[in-house]
Amino acid sequence: MTHILVLYYSRHGSVADMARYIARGVESIASAEAVLRTVPPVSAVCAATADRIPDSGAPYASVDDLKRCAGLALGSPGRFGNMAAPLQSFLEQTSALWLSGGLSGKPAGVFTSTSSLHGGQESTLLAMMTPLLHHGMLISGLPYSEADLISTQSGGTPYGPSHVSGSDSQRPLTAEEQRLCFALGKRLATLADKLQA
Repeated sequence: MTHILVLYYSRHGSVADMARYIARGVESIASAEAVLRTVPPVSAVCAATADRIPDSGAPYASVDDLKRCAGLALGSPGRFGNMAAPLQSFLEQTSALWLSGGLSGKPAGVFTSTSSLHGGQESTLLAMMTPLLHHGMLISGLPYSEADLISTQSGGTPYGPSHVSGSDSQRPLTAEEQRLCFALGKRLATLADKLQA
């Protein structure tokens, strides 16, 4: 099986919902399997510790999950046009993997959710690409052959799927956003299969 890691941080659930649609897209390819993983929150006031397994949702990621994957979908809520600190903190622990070239040549894509339409979605997506490029990953966005990129009135960019969660962070994914997430998962699995062949 081609294992695609869907790694994300989600505070209010929107990014986790996106991750599940991406996983469905991955698994629409018969030879592919999605591996959903999240990261623990960080504390601004002390060194935070977390149980190895969260109370609910996807298990916490390890660097070994990155080593084993054939492709990666990386997701975060937007924080002032950047990824959230918990995801950044996890990526900062991957120096040994970077030195070994363990992710080099593998396909990757990014996804995000923000409270408002102009909440820095594209800059968040671009910021998440930077460490992946340092790792030598092959970045895949969404082509405009995905018709939803033209018609969406909510989230969706050629840099990767996005979602507008609303000021209360409770707005569900639109049908367009769902399809764009699915499309990214399917695209990453297809690319990973071709690269491994």
